[in-house]
Amino acid sequence: MLNIPVHLASRSYDIKVGEGILSSAGSVLAALGKEQKISRAVIITDENVCKFGYAETVYDSILDADLSCSLISIPAGEQSKCVHEAEYLWNTLLELGADRKSVVITVGGGVVGDLGGFAAATFARGIRFFQIPTTLLAQVDSSVGGKVGIDLPLAKNMVGAFHQPLGVLVDVDVLQTLPEEQYLCGLGEVVKYAVSLDAELFRFLKDNAEKINRRDRTVLQQIVADCCRIKAAIVADDERETTGRRALLNYGHTFGHAFEIMSGFTLLHGKGVVLGSICAAKLAVKLGMINEALFEQHLELFRLLNLPFELPADIDWDRCFALMKHDKKAEFQNVKFVLPTGLGTCVLKEVPDSTQTLFGPQ
Repeated sequence: MLNIPVHLASRSYDIKVGEGILSSAGSVLAALGKEQKISRAVIITDENVCKFGYAETVYDSILDADLSCSLISIPAGEQSKCVHEAEYLWNTLLELGADRKSVVITVGGGVVGDLGGFAAATFARGIRFFQIPTTLLAQVDSSVGGKVGIDLPLAKNMVGAFHQPLGVLVDVDVLQTLPEEQYLCGLGEVVKYAVSLDAELFRFLKDNAEKINRRDRTVLQQIVADCCRIKAAIVADDERETTGRRALLNYGHTFGHAFEIMSGFTLLHGKGVVLGSICAAKLAVKLGMINEALFEQHLELFRLLNLPFELPADIDWDRCFALMKHDKKAEFQNVKFVLPTGLGTCVLKEVPDSTQTLFGPQ
């Protein structure tokens, strides 16, 4: 088991990454509860995760650790990141007798982690929570850093909070049952780290593409750990996005979130990030920030990892640009993008309306 610390003073915690460690959740949680006792654990999961018994494994391990536990399941999908489902969780937590000594445990992908973490951040003005991500995307990104929240119809993740977890437990074995589309979505986030923040990771992905495509557990453990280390360092440096450094984690997301909204949230987040990354790199080429050769390197890695890299021909770029003005990084209605400056390096750059014609493939 690998241990990656997230250094945040009194809010510090550890990310544990390993193979076959899901059943250790109860003992890990019990150890964390020695200083501040846990009155009740409440697992929040979704219907898809329940099919494979992962939430039940966590539930049994918590009971084995002599802790009281309940389990709540929500509908799967981005549509659950809404006020209606948040209200359902608040009321259910109340009915279960949750109090300020309780702990919410999210077992699932990014939707479960974001929504469950938001419920924990707001119930009783904030109770503790623990993340057990079961998708590659959540393991390398959304479970780390304490961002929790829900969507608005015109803006993704616009309502939320910074609420750091007690800890994160990552079992890469669960990725063997992940549907291929979801697995590729996770790889989209992995490539994001490589292209924008870590050239060494980029080379590792390229050299191990075959093993990644067949979900080699050892390689996956290293990839997840590397991504978590990258994000942990950035979060420790800029927890609440006050310096702009944490915003660099949003490479591909400004375009990607707009694409998700335009699809009515039927487009998976990871695919949106992949398409958004292509748009960001293309924009960087048109602005003279990178050359075509580097852009082609990006596309080559997408090809090696079987990621979709062809933009739809019918994108409404005017609507896309309008939606991006609601992005959290926007200031005074000016859109800011994370754009590459080299392999593994990027900057946050404001792009004025006058350059709107640079958007997209035209």
